[in-house]
Formats: sequence, structure tokens, C-alpha cells
Amino acid sequence: MKKVVDENVIPLFQEEQKQDEGAWRKSIPAQVFLNYFFAINYHIHHSSEEAGVKHLAFFRAHTADLTETDQQALTKILHNCWSTEYALRATAELGDETYLRNALHWTFPQAYYSVFAGLQAFLYTLGVKTNHDAVLRREAGRLVVKNAYPRAVGFYAAGAYNDFSVHRLPLAGYKPGLQIAGKEIEAQAQIGQFLRTTRKLVATGIRSQIQGNPATAIRSAKTGLVLDKWSAQHWQQITWRMGYTTLFDLLSRLRISSSQKEIDRFVEAAIDFKLFHESLLSIVSYLNGVHESYVAKALGLEAYQKLVADLPEHLRNSFVENRFKTQVQPLFTEDTSTPMAVAA
Repeated sequence: MKKVVDENVIPLFQEEQKQDEGAWRKSIPAQVFLNYFFAINYHIHHSSEEAGVKHLAFFRAHTADLTETDQQALTKILHNCWSTEYALRATAELGDETYLRNALHWTFPQAYYSVFAGLQAFLYTLGVKTNHDAVLRREAGRLVVKNAYPRAVGFYAAGAYNDFSVHRLPLAGYKPGLQIAGKEIEAQAQIGQFLRTTRKLVATGIRSQIQGNPATAIRSAKTGLVLDKWSAQHWQQITWRMGYTTLFDLLSRLRISSSQKEIDRFVEAAIDFKLFHESLLSIVSYLNGVHESYVAKALGLEAYQKLVADLPEHLRNSFVENRFKTQVQPLFTEDTSTPMAVAA
């Protein structure tokens, strides 16, 4: 495999690509999107990196002083998280290939909202009480860098436009192909590309926002006109606004796509929609389990167990209880010698 360079990154959305409309209507962009999320799921379950939270220093030190009002707020947030995951799972149970194809209009945002509700609950235990998407992603980025998440999802991109660096994915510099990942090198290459293209979108979006406002626009020192082209120095000036690009920024692309034209092009594509849905659901389940573990640590096992026992009817005896038994409860045993297995 060859090392990747930015100009060889395969574009995904309309603003990223230089192909004509006829080529865009083919299946390559949708296949690339599927490849990305399959690669993330592959990396979580097949990489040599630790996938559990039990041995994380951040997890071991996590405590919170929560009032009864806080506990009620956390319960509400988690119910939103789980009900959305419930809906995502129900689609899999109902759907054949055709159904899953057309279900992308709601499964994309369902995956996004379920994970971000779980993230919101985790951040609440850290004193960050918001549901604002940008704030959630910014705080999640800081936590990723601080090793609050398992190494399997601890990757991130940083740096200014045209000078991006990918961290904690040692094989991310290789150029990805269009095939589904079957090896770790392929998975990391595809995740690395996804991080770079997403960070590009963030950078160009911030640039448009700045240059579109006469009060903030960077102008030519000679003419005083708003600059159409930026130098490396100009891009570096906005790097601080971008934060870190993490898995949560990648997942936010699901929310964006649900309101734009490319979702219709995805539906038209000839890809494995069942595999797409399975990959999304597995990632959602994994991340929700991580966040639930932190909430349980903050509440205490007994209080969290009561929360699970008092679930609404549609969530009883479901994946929530299963994750509690297989992922959360084992964290409170004294044996820390064996890494926690990832539950699907």
C-alpha cells in the first residue's frame, strides 16, 4: 500500500468532490461512506488496542457529586439515548435490504442522536450540562486526547488545513482502497482518510463563516478587499477554533447527511445496506456502553442498577440490561487483571 497524500483523499460529499454529476450518482461515494463506518467497527473489535474502560486511569478516578435533581436529569437523558437506540435496533428487526435502504433517512440521525445523548449523560457527570452539538463535540475531543476513552476509539486528527496529523492510528498514513476492510491496515487507512476529509470540512466551514462576515473577514493588506485565497499562515490562525477531530465528529456527519441531498443518492446506490446498518448499530452499542459505564461510576452501582430496573416497558429485558450485566456490572468487581470484552 502507498502512503496517502491529501490530494488523493477520496471525497465523500458534494463539496468535497471534483467528479461530475454523472459519476456522483454512481455508488462509489456511498460505498466509501460504508467503508468508513465498517472500518471503525472493525478497528474497535479487531485492533490490538484496549477496547474497555476498566483499566483507564480517567475511569478509575471518575467521581461526581450528584443531587437528586441531577439523577433525574441523567435518567431523562439516558432514556432518550436508549429509546433512540431501541428504534435503531427495531429497524434491523423489521428490515430486509429494500427496507434498510429506504430507512437511511432515519437510521443515520438515530445513530447520531443516540450516541450524542449518551455523550451528553457522560459530560453531565463531569459538570458540562448542555445538549449543544458543537460543545459536546469540543468537550469529547478534549476527553479523547486526555485518554478518557479506550485506545480503540482514542484516535483523533489535529493541525491546520493542509497540515493535518492523525494520532493513535499508526497505519493511518496508508492510502485506502475501495474495498471493505479485511485487515487492520485497511481499517486504519480508511479511518485516517475519514478524519482528514471531515477536518477539511470543518476548516472550510469556519473559513466561510469568517470571510462571510465583514467584521471578521481577513483582508488584503494592500487592497483592503476580502481575501479569496488563504495562505498557510491564515489557516493556522483558525486552528484553535477547530479543536480536535474525533470519532464524534465523524458520527456528526450522519446528522448532516440526513438534511442534504446526498441521502437520496445513498438510497440509490448499490451497496450492502444490511452491513451498513449492522456497522452503525455496533458502533452505537459500543459507545453507549462506554458512556453508561461512566454514568454508573458517577452514580454508584446500586443507584445505576435501580435506574435500569425502573426502565420504561419498551426498554425492559432489552439491550440496556444486557449491557449492564456484560459491560457495566463487571467494572465494579475487584479483579482488574483481565481486560473487559466488548459486548455487541
